Amino acid sequence: MEEFLDFLRYEKRFSLHTVTSYQTDLTQFAVYILTEYELADPNQATHPLIRGWVVSLMGQDLDPRTVNRKVACLRSFYKFLLRERRIETNPMLRIKAPKMAKKLPEFVPEESLNRMLNSFEFEDSFAGVRDQLVLETLYGTGIRLSELLGITEDDVDSGARIVRVTGKGNKQRLVPLNPSLLLVLDKYRASRLAEFGTATSASPLLRTDKGEPLYEKLVYRTVKKYLSQVSTSAAHQHPHALRHAFATHLLGKGADLNSIKELLGHASLAATQVYTHLSVDRLKSVFEQAHPRA
Repeated sequence: MEEFLDFLRYEKRFSLHTVTSYQTDLTQFAVYILTEYELADPNQATHPLIRGWVVSLMGQDLDPRTVNRKVACLRSFYKFLLRERRIETNPMLRIKAPKMAKKLPEFVPEESLNRMLNSFEFEDSFAGVRDQLVLETLYGTGIRLSELLGITEDDVDSGARIVRVTGKGNKQRLVPLNPSLLLVLDKYRASRLAEFGTATSASPLLRTDKGEPLYEKLVYRTVKKYLSQVSTSAAHQHPHALRHAFATHLLGKGADLNSIKELLGHASLAATQVYTHLSVDRLKSVFEQAHPRA
């Protein structure tokens, strides 16, 4: 299991959050087979045994999405074992994950976000400017939380108004920076210089109040702190809601789906197409303007 987790960390370059989730899922599976079957080695697990675990998970009334994630974890694990020749056959080949109802992404309305970013008075301090930059960057670029934390000084080209982002699978893409984000970025850099001195090109762009690299929990707290003032929905108060807002608002303004796909760093168009369900008002408007019987 440790070799597999190292493979995820250093070869697949998965985020710390994802590796931790895989570790938790594998540990739960290992405990299950030890408790139920007195089997101490997951390498020796068979198809019926794994199917029994999936059935037991479903019997706990877990969300199908959670069960699917655990099944996906085992698929990756046994695929790794097969590649390393630790097993001769893959016991996951006949395992079927439970079906899931499609869940539409939650996002913050455009008016609410603009009102907060344009009118809210952030603290006149390093922490206040950093918080503003976090919100502007997440909403202004649509990048993932892990991608935000991975941005270094060298990744940002203010002159060209772009940032180099390293996404899933260590794939890189260029994302444009809007003028309002660049203004906050300049203000943040000046504040950071006064607070901590000159930053090296390879150092993380975003810092904590103590000058350490910014971390996930602090970003979650920051986003919740500000978004809770414009939305009472808990589903709107997390970093990914700003990514959803970015995509939805772009689509609503007429951006084509392929461009949004590239900006988001999606591997396939299917992942981006979910946002078409969120722009009903725009579709109605197009229909009313274009259809002769509307």
